[in-house]
Amino acid sequence: MSRNVNRRTCRTALAVLFFLALPIVGRTSVIPNPGKFLDETEAVRTKNHALFVTRLNELRTGVSSLDQHERWHLRYLEAWEAMYNGNYVGSRIQFQDIIDHSNDPVLTAKSSARLLSSYGITRDYEKAFALANRLATELPKLKDAEAHAEVLYDLSQTFNLAGQSDLALKYAQMLVDTTPPGGSLCYPLTSKVFALSNAHKVQSDSAELKQAIQACIADDQPVVQNSLWLVQGEHLLAEGKPTKVLAMLGSIRKSLDQNKFQPHLLSALAQRAEAYEMLGRDNDAEQAALSAIKMSDPGDVSEWLRDVYQVLYRVAKRRGESSTALRYYQYYVEQDRGYLNDISARTLAFQLAKQQVLAKKLETEELSKQNAILKLQQQLDAKAVETSRLYIVLLLIGLTGIVLWLLRLKHSQLRFKRMATRDGLTGILNHQHFINESERQLRHLERKSGQASLLWMDLDHFKQINDTHGHAAGDAVLRHIVKVCNDHLRPGDLFGRLGGEEFGILLLECERDHAIAIADRIRLAIEGDPLEHEGMMLSVSASVGVASTCNAGHALQRLCRRADAALYRAKRDGRNRVVADAGEGTSVFA
Repeated sequence: MSRNVNRRTCRTALAVLFFLALPIVGRTSVIPNPGKFLDETEAVRTKNHALFVTRLNELRTGVSSLDQHERWHLRYLEAWEAMYNGNYVGSRIQFQDIIDHSNDPVLTAKSSARLLSSYGITRDYEKAFALANRLATELPKLKDAEAHAEVLYDLSQTFNLAGQSDLALKYAQMLVDTTPPGGSLCYPLTSKVFALSNAHKVQSDSAELKQAIQACIADDQPVVQNSLWLVQGEHLLAEGKPTKVLAMLGSIRKSLDQNKFQPHLLSALAQRAEAYEMLGRDNDAEQAALSAIKMSDPGDVSEWLRDVYQVLYRVAKRRGESSTALRYYQYYVEQDRGYLNDISARTLAFQLAKQQVLAKKLETEELSKQNAILKLQQQLDAKAVETSRLYIVLLLIGLTGIVLWLLRLKHSQLRFKRMATRDGLTGILNHQHFINESERQLRHLERKSGQASLLWMDLDHFKQINDTHGHAAGDAVLRHIVKVCNDHLRPGDLFGRLGGEEFGILLLECERDHAIAIADRIRLAIEGDPLEHEGMMLSVSASVGVASTCNAGHALQRLCRRADAALYRAKRDGRNRVVADAGEGTSVFA
């Protein structure tokens, strides 16, 4: 079962009962000390939300007694409440108004942190990472301790969302280190746990997780407590402890029902479904999975839905309900594709934001260089105009010659490097480079206890295409097959041509079941996408052998032998099928 145990902690959204937000009408109030009252109101936002709403309504009725700064503070609390209720568009307008017009650096920093969180929730990744880079640059100038802590927390969560675990852990540790003695460590330790979990450095019984839970219990933060319990549940499932998962979910069920935080309710149902399935309680697993689907909105894409559809598919398959199993498998594939697309969107947005920062830096450096050249020209002009012009011309000629030489050298280096590492026909890795890079990646995964799967793929009856239609048609088919396969692979996967019509694919951070699903999608895509070549339709099928580090370990030679043996069985048993090595035996997917 493939999972990312931190998948439910990267994106946070809040939900609240409607009656809590009902305004109080028909009375006015005079608040003796509005500044103190506002600070106290802000402090109880997540501890006692009902009290927060009551105090917020009291502030609204007494707004005429507030000064300009206090009115901006009230507007910030109203924007926070709008975001808490899921009104992200309306809250963004209010936060942006505070940033643009309040002239209050503390409220500006807090509003920027809230905007950062809102962009992450709604998958507006380009704006999120651009804002994160700006806030990270401005962080040293921020002196207010509370605003500083809020920005650190949201920076950690945003970089976690981008898959930048080291950066996320850096800001989480800064948040822990800057917490004053006697201050609450609930949010700082929670932020650190999220970063460690995303980096696969936390287990269900880790001391960091226990410390964070105890800190949030002491600070009476039920919503954050539930997030941490559910993180522990994900690790328990990954460790194969379904009974403990069900016990944990039972202990927090009352708190989940009281807070009505939908992502927590959905995560709990997904964990319950997987735990029941592990215990062989298929009826209970099916009921929990269907409840999770019913709770979700049409069109939602999430790992929770991906997992519950996978549970429903396996349950239906075990019951022999083929049509139902196929329908659930199709839903599972759609959710899996949506999840992978979301990861790609995050990665692209983060890289784009990084490139924009780099471009701005280079632009600044270029302007500085231009200013220096202008000053030099002025000094030279004061001495001798003609001599300075000659020097400049000579300098430009020399620089141009050097740049052209460097460009030619770089071009030659890139061309030779590509020739040394790439297959000349298909453009993917050649045999030797695929083997070398696979060995390197497997050693890296072994050090961090990661998993990988190796696909050994061979085109069925490919010699008949060369014999019947010529080698030009065979080459066209090979290039077409590579394109089809690339459409189903992730950017980090290794894809190489081993020779002739045989290919190797190393799926990184991919366990056996997920690798089988990917292999079968590739097989179906190849079978269902014939190539039109010179007026002829050339159809081809593929046989695939799958080996996984969970059975064969991280030694490449052993993985290759297992994958090759599985491929041999696939071809021996009729071709056009996926056969997976399972240690003692094999699994076949025709």
